[in-house]
Amino acid sequence: MDEVGAPHMTFDLTKRELSFGLAGFMASGATTAVHADATRPTWQKLATEPYRGKQDDLVVLADGQTAWYGNGAGKLYQSVDGGDHWSKIWDQPGTFIRALGFVDAQTGFLGNVGTDYYPGVTDPHPLYRTRDGGKSWQKVMAVGIERVKGICGIDCLPMRRIYQGEAKVSHLIHAAGRVGGPAFILRSEDSGENWHVLDLTAQAGMILDVKFLSPSIGFVCAASSPDLEAAQALILRTDDGGKTWQEAYRGRRNLENCWKMSFPTKEIGYATVQSYDEKNANQLFIKTTNGGKSWVEMPLTQDAAARQFGIGFVDADRGFIGTRQQGFATQDGGKSWTPAPDMGPAVNKVRVAATGKTAFAIGVQVSRLRL
Repeated sequence: MDEVGAPHMTFDLTKRELSFGLAGFMASGATTAVHADATRPTWQKLATEPYRGKQDDLVVLADGQTAWYGNGAGKLYQSVDGGDHWSKIWDQPGTFIRALGFVDAQTGFLGNVGTDYYPGVTDPHPLYRTRDGGKSWQKVMAVGIERVKGICGIDCLPMRRIYQGEAKVSHLIHAAGRVGGPAFILRSEDSGENWHVLDLTAQAGMILDVKFLSPSIGFVCAASSPDLEAAQALILRTDDGGKTWQEAYRGRRNLENCWKMSFPTKEIGYATVQSYDEKNANQLFIKTTNGGKSWVEMPLTQDAAARQFGIGFVDADRGFIGTRQQGFATQDGGKSWTPAPDMGPAVNKVRVAATGKTAFAIGVQVSRLRL
């Protein structure tokens, strides 16, 4: 197998499908026609250090200027000017930066995918914390953390609380994983000072993303089994802060998972359904309009090669999905989609700044959209 950062794409869900050549990736036989859409704003490819593979996460603060992104080679980059310039601020070979979450310019969390899955990853510790804007990182510790093999998604939820007669903001932090299993969540209710482990191995084979709308209501994108051949796409929901979980959506097909999700409002949410069935041309995503209680399958495109990755919505109607080949854009809540090749291939995460004026996409490249 190739080393991390070698010129092969490492997208797939199991070791037998781990490597995907870049040449084959770029010429994988797309059948969706690409038409220009004059009404759609275009993504700008940003100047970043070349990386021959899918990069997984980028976060941007509310100001739209301060941002970080990382990759599978253990390199972390920061921009303080909205992505015009990037500086490498941390480099730890053997760590695979799979997920990021920052609550302010100094405090953030870094999820490592862990060992025994991707080649070249030697760091077994799943989660790190920084207090200096990403220049240095310390291991997050918790009772039972050795059972957490890796992290694929981080969610940071601000909460206003009364403390000694004053309203203060703290953050509820969840870090969940991983691809290929096992299914665990790390939860902190005090901005990352203390953590405990949530075991979801009885409910899911793997976890790919996590999102909480409140301290009690949350979701994970998952698959029913760690075995790709038997895996069905799964959304689990909790109403009691992770004590118990129920299936809110389960696909009817094998070789699938739910990869990433986006909730532009507390009632409306979207998630990608990732298919590894090379004979299945029906690429679907799912949508909820009742706060995640139920989900409806909706069509994206007819193309077996258009495997989905990241998803992000600016508001209830305007959003983007990244696929192995290119991006797609909607302006009507997913009723129709327009190819968006300017997003770049294999976009794994779409982040919208809280101002709603800037969005970023990260995959093979890093791109920015002025809204």
